[in-house]
Amino acid sequence: MSHAGEQSILAIDLGTSAVKVAAVTLRGRILGGDVEPLELSLLPDGGAEQQPEAWWRAIVLATRRLLASGAVRAEDVIGINCSSQWSGTVAVDEAGAPVCPALIWMDSRGAPDVKRAVDGFPSVEGYSVGRLLTWIRLSGGVPSLSGKDPVGHILYLRRERPDVYRRTYKFLEPKDWLNLRLSGRCVASHDSITLHWVTDNRSLDRIAYDDRLLRLAGLEREKLPDLVPASTVLAPIAPRAASELGLREDVQVVTGAPDILAAAVGSGAVGDFEPHLCVGTSSWLCCHVPYKKTDVFHQMASLPSALPGRYLLANEQESAGICLTFLKDNILYGKDSEAGMDGDAPDLYRVMEAQAGNVPAGSDQLIFLPWLNGERSPVDDKSLRGGFFNQSLKTTRAHMVRAVMEGVAYNSRWLFTYVERFVGRRLESLRIIGGGARSALWCQIHADVLGRAVQQVDEPVLANARGAAFQAAVALGQLTVEEIPSLVPVARTFQPDSKNAALYDELFREFVNIYKHNKAIFARLNRARSA
Repeated sequence: MSHAGEQSILAIDLGTSAVKVAAVTLRGRILGGDVEPLELSLLPDGGAEQQPEAWWRAIVLATRRLLASGAVRAEDVIGINCSSQWSGTVAVDEAGAPVCPALIWMDSRGAPDVKRAVDGFPSVEGYSVGRLLTWIRLSGGVPSLSGKDPVGHILYLRRERPDVYRRTYKFLEPKDWLNLRLSGRCVASHDSITLHWVTDNRSLDRIAYDDRLLRLAGLEREKLPDLVPASTVLAPIAPRAASELGLREDVQVVTGAPDILAAAVGSGAVGDFEPHLCVGTSSWLCCHVPYKKTDVFHQMASLPSALPGRYLLANEQESAGICLTFLKDNILYGKDSEAGMDGDAPDLYRVMEAQAGNVPAGSDQLIFLPWLNGERSPVDDKSLRGGFFNQSLKTTRAHMVRAVMEGVAYNSRWLFTYVERFVGRRLESLRIIGGGARSALWCQIHADVLGRAVQQVDEPVLANARGAAFQAAVALGQLTVEEIPSLVPVARTFQPDSKNAALYDELFREFVNIYKHNKAIFARLNRARSA
């Protein structure tokens, strides 16, 4: 059904596994949406690549279907805004065409290059003390030793693909490449450029590249885009993009935001010290804070937010919902499984959740470690790996599903401990978003494990799209930040069950102990082996 005359934003959410597009009113009501899956190439030695042109094709297909569905009329779309996977690198030539596949946030091939850039004596946590202090003082953070930040990607391309490096006019974040396709402007925003660790972020109204940081990182200023503030209107949509998408040529393109920052807005938790937990492919536990601060030991810092003049405490856990997907596809119901069900059936998650609901809290002491692709926060260790601990002959499929859900929640609690320390206060409740938040059982497990009230945001999967729409409405002068919380309904609040508190306290302690006692084994087993 068409909502004639209701002005709306086309929100594009570029994830790792799919592109989601949604038509969202200026007050955050979702009129309709569509999804197009994406391919991911995992390569030897930690490579993870996607084709930028495939992102664009997926956006065009999904947008065309959305407009054809009648959920929104093209003439009612007044703005377009992207939320996107962060910490990726698209190398483009002067025409804006990619010169190689995009290296995405999972790509760790630049780890040795970052190590060389940050090394020195005396050192702490693998960083030269002098360099570390300069980085933190100016930017608020420091390149990850995992090599998964853009600085790692760029240094890797310079070393291994000098031809690509030479042909590159600019290195762009995924969101900023999409904006180039949409608006013709080759820029980054203050929020998206952060993970290059070459901007002085001390004053939110004067963010700029810093020569000392460029020198430390080994990056060339001329290969990086010019900067504009967060939440800026870039330009009307480029004619070619308008005709491919089926939109009017006066649609305004807004800067957009990296996924974590867009989700923070879409969660409705926009006041200082109001936390939200996202359980998506990866997970994070973030809140806006009124100051710049860094916890280098646990990989978190307050960085420029998607809202003008605000900082967001940012962190990320590498694997959350992907652990459940992995269990479903690779262990329980593979493509060739004889379970009588197709591994892609969306009902499978419901079946798994129902099974897990019949297992007692604590999964009979089966503990799952969710570090299937290493970890970022609260420990930065790319050699960590996951698995089940304390399995017995009584362990069933249902135990495994529940243990995965609990293991992700233990990991959230591990991070939450340091988030509360960072903000210097107890956080009484938190909002939950992302695909995992659709599961009532998983919301309850998080409430029990964290010992906090968990507020399940309505339509939690669309938090990024909603956040992108709110940010665009703010940029276009159609909404104030103060109005946002009342526009994001909470579907249900889960209170912690005190009966499970002692058990989960004990299992959480053992979860951390398993890490402490096995991290050296993981390091030995997963050290980079020469070909």
